[in-house]
Amino acid sequence: MHKGRRNIFAGAAVAALLLASGCGFGGDDRTAPAGNAVRPAGSKSEGPGNGADPYGADGYGSGSGYGSGSADGAGSGADPSGGARTAPAGKLTARDVPGLGPVVTDAKGWTLYRFDKDTAQPPASTCDGDCAKAWPPVPAADASAMGAVDASLLGEVARPDGSKQLTLSGWPVYRYAKDTKPGEARGEGVGGTWHAFAPDGRKAADKKAGTNEGGAEGGSQQPTQPSQSSPVAVSRDPKLGNILVDGSGNTLYRFDKDSAWPMKIGCLGSCLDSWKPAEAVDPAKVTGIPQKLIGSVKRPDGTTQLTIDCWPVYRFTGDKKPGDVTGHGKQGLWWAVTDTGKKAPAA
Repeated sequence: MHKGRRNIFAGAAVAALLLASGCGFGGDDRTAPAGNAVRPAGSKSEGPGNGADPYGADGYGSGSGYGSGSADGAGSGADPSGGARTAPAGKLTARDVPGLGPVVTDAKGWTLYRFDKDTAQPPASTCDGDCAKAWPPVPAADASAMGAVDASLLGEVARPDGSKQLTLSGWPVYRYAKDTKPGEARGEGVGGTWHAFAPDGRKAADKKAGTNEGGAEGGSQQPTQPSQSSPVAVSRDPKLGNILVDGSGNTLYRFDKDSAWPMKIGCLGSCLDSWKPAEAVDPAKVTGIPQKLIGSVKRPDGTTQLTIDCWPVYRFTGDKKPGDVTGHGKQGLWWAVTDTGKKAPAA
């Protein structure tokens, strides 16, 4: 008798564990009807600056190499942000930059860059001397990653002076001295050799354009069919941090009266006048966000709705333009969604 009770309790515990550990059961079906669990699913533009090369066609002014003076295009080499340029990166994440899409930033929001004249396999930095004044190497110490940036891509390389420089997917990581505030990416495209990082370690501009790097060292570029913009992307809100938006830049929200485990729909009837269910997307076309967060649910009317971390998501008709977050905190029930699938903090 006692043995039978133990088996019953063990079965209940396993079921509870399955519910707690995820929202999907069996098979590879990424869509489930409301009320059932669902498994979440696990792509060359001008830079944001004025596009001008302040250092000449080759990015190094009138000289060549990294000699004295401004031969490397560093100008005076002044660092407008003080110690921020040489500080450890802290927690790397992705934020959206207009014209580039998701780019990698340090914990303070400063854009991080890679240099075509470096190599990734093996990692090697060729930016030294005056070049390193314009493009300060990011120290390897105290670096971690979150959101769309995979921590397994982080590494380090020894510089000529013996210091350790952070690498991302093998590429040495730099900041740019002429970025004057977090969120800028003035270094994108400088000299045709400096580029903001995409979350996977590629060049953000190439990621946006759908081109691939050729060769182990990222040499020639081989164009592919241009891909559509990611149907779900990361946007940086000054108050809420990294939040998710649709392909048009409209903020995505979740509703406390919905449920993820088991999945249930709470926004019906007149609720839909203000809150429009976001359409399901192809997870393979989503970039800059872990695909395991992307799923879908079938609504009572038969339409299929996008889910983030198993939560149905919506657009708010009160948002009049991309980037608006007027729905955040509505009725204490509606919340913008972070790039990790959680509710953004109350503003």
